[in-house]
Amino acid sequence: MQDIDSEKKAGPSPLLPDQRKKRSSRLTVLISTILFASTLLFLAITAPQSLRNRLILWPSKETPPQGWVSSGSESEGDEYLLGVGKADITGPCVEINLMGYADPNQIGTGLRQRLYSRAFIVADPSRPADRFIYLVLDTQSGDTAVRYGILSGIQALGPEYANYGHHNLAVTGTHSHSGPGAWLNYLLPQITSKGFDKQSYQAIVDGAVLSVKKAHESLAPGRLSVGSTKVFGANINRSLFAYLANPEEERARYNVSSEDDGSVEKDMTLLKFQRSSDGKNIGVLTWFPTHGTSVLGNNTLISGDNKGVAAYLFEKSVVNDDTAAEGFVAGFSQANVGDTSPNVLGAWCEDGTGQMCSFENSTCSDGRSQKCHARGPFFTANDEGTSSCFEIGRRQFEPAKELYDELNESSTPIRGKWVKSFHTFHNMSSYQFALPNGTVATTCPAALGYSFAAGTSDGPGAFDFTQHDGNPNTTSPVWQVVSNILKAPSKEQVACHGLKPILLDVGEVSTPYEWTPNIVDVQAFRVGQLVIIVSPGEATTMSGRRWKSAVAEEAKVQFAGEEDSEPPIVVLGGPANSYTHYIATEEEYSIQRYEGASTLYGPHTLAAYIHVTLSWVSSLGSSSVTQPPKGPEPPNNTNRSLSFIPSVIRDAPPFFKDFGDVAQDVASEPYQIGEPITVTFVGANPRNNLRLEGSYATVERLMTPPSGETPVWQVVRDDSDWYLVFRWRRVSELLGTSEVSITWETADPWAEPGTYRIRYSGDAKSLGGKITGFEGVSSNFELVY
Repeated sequence: MQDIDSEKKAGPSPLLPDQRKKRSSRLTVLISTILFASTLLFLAITAPQSLRNRLILWPSKETPPQGWVSSGSESEGDEYLLGVGKADITGPCVEINLMGYADPNQIGTGLRQRLYSRAFIVADPSRPADRFIYLVLDTQSGDTAVRYGILSGIQALGPEYANYGHHNLAVTGTHSHSGPGAWLNYLLPQITSKGFDKQSYQAIVDGAVLSVKKAHESLAPGRLSVGSTKVFGANINRSLFAYLANPEEERARYNVSSEDDGSVEKDMTLLKFQRSSDGKNIGVLTWFPTHGTSVLGNNTLISGDNKGVAAYLFEKSVVNDDTAAEGFVAGFSQANVGDTSPNVLGAWCEDGTGQMCSFENSTCSDGRSQKCHARGPFFTANDEGTSSCFEIGRRQFEPAKELYDELNESSTPIRGKWVKSFHTFHNMSSYQFALPNGTVATTCPAALGYSFAAGTSDGPGAFDFTQHDGNPNTTSPVWQVVSNILKAPSKEQVACHGLKPILLDVGEVSTPYEWTPNIVDVQAFRVGQLVIIVSPGEATTMSGRRWKSAVAEEAKVQFAGEEDSEPPIVVLGGPANSYTHYIATEEEYSIQRYEGASTLYGPHTLAAYIHVTLSWVSSLGSSSVTQPPKGPEPPNNTNRSLSFIPSVIRDAPPFFKDFGDVAQDVASEPYQIGEPITVTFVGANPRNNLRLEGSYATVERLMTPPSGETPVWQVVRDDSDWYLVFRWRRVSELLGTSEVSITWETADPWAEPGTYRIRYSGDAKSLGGKITGFEGVSSNFELVY
């Protein structure tokens, strides 16, 4: 050190030739290093994500299996086998009751948006049996019979699908109330649909199996990352009176601000699936709670409601995005949805008073619930809630897309090679267990209270039923007679359900087959630090929080000894596997609004679900090879369900007409963008052919190839598009005639000037049963600004 210091003080000394050469060499290396580092920094900032992923210099400490291409570093998390798939599950869009509002008069008349199954598979590359499938269906819920059908269909695909079974398949519904019904396993939901329809059921099963097949065939090494964001303006609590019964100190923990007061969850969790080979994203899976009741009970067009809109917008937004792979799949799963509503302007009385519905029981000036209706963002539009539905879907899509973009830049990776799952069938009809305070609790055979029949402000019930104070003393004596005809509840059943006045003792009736489930699915998945609770019922806001919190605490204990373990991230998805109505907290249950009255197994329903789930969290441990006992299997009523739904007898065109003929054509003068364009055709019943993975309606545009060759017609819209609407109308039941109208709503933000035509594809059934396809095409029309 002294020599160096003295040299500095004496100033620089002349360099010999060899020294000059060495110094020049060192400068060259230094300058080259700086230039190389600067280039990397420039590329890291400006290059597309797919290229940035290939610029990582440090390989993972794990050696990937042969044939794998690693794209990232340890900081990106572990590599899994990932696959996504999407397939059409659109059932009969006409002459079938819609599932959700339980209104027998809500019969389908057409199609606004096709329905889909979206499949997400995660697997451990070193342990092929450790994997799970998370399905998001555009349906009201999961279902026992549908799940059986999907499992059977997967097993029929061949031995390479042998690793899929009850333990690792979750069948969740987006909770859309705008899809065809008549596919559920139990009798109660079949009543308003006039029974079971095999075609409606099979469409869901076949499409779900196809989505799994696509996801399985696309399995490839990839990484997962997770993030969360706030979603405002897309949900409110429709049973705030019941929510406020929860302890004040508990509610205070979630009261962040006036906009995020804790009455509903505003957090959306997003899981991003990224392919290792090229760094492109193959899909996202989100969880956020809001009811699929944006489209109202007077709607008769099939759609995926607001979750379907969100998925549609997301998938459309990444078509030309460099970060996204072809075939990108966006799943918008439900969360603790039970007491949420997308009708964010609240519940108002449509009786001329201009008043909001009563806070306690959602009634109006006449003391009844029928005129109490919740309002979406565009409630003044006379469109059955369509505009509000699209807006609520957009309000979920936009923060999801922003979060996706953020995760492409900086994300929390999923770490931990383990991919685990468990599933058990559990009989909730008389389950005894210890509560955390040591007292013994018991669940009850399923029963629904009087306030169940009152419905909600999203869809009011009929007659004189009301929420909160519905009981035999506030309703007509007729209902007690009806209740007793079904089955008079025993003293033990009445005592077990406590504060719930029993209207329908459905869990103790099995004639002609079970009316509702007593055997429920308890299931959970894990990949790295992410744990997914798969709920068979609609957990309320606080129920979901308690369930997630309990699982998170148990997971911390169970997984504490794992190498590189991180704090668990817990989400809840559902309603899944078998629809078990609602799951309210004990405090909310005591209020007996709709959610409490629809909590099937008594006041300790939530506690029982939590207790059983916690019993098997150890099965999600990194080294666990155990599974819970299978438990008592629920019945499969597919082949014994009753049906009073008439089949299609025959189709016939009017005299001197043919199928597909244009009955009302487009106008000869140009249409301005924003105008609706409608064509009417001589039609046939859409139930003759569901055209899964196809379409009834398309818009074609005349395109001139760049080479200047002969112009060709190119399909630019089909009936998966929100803005292309297909309607069917029976003209004469006796003659078998019908007509189809196809409307392109050119307020469609992607509409462009050009020459277009509309095509209808149909199928007619003869009296002998033969089905023949046909097509009809409109005249050309111009679309201009």
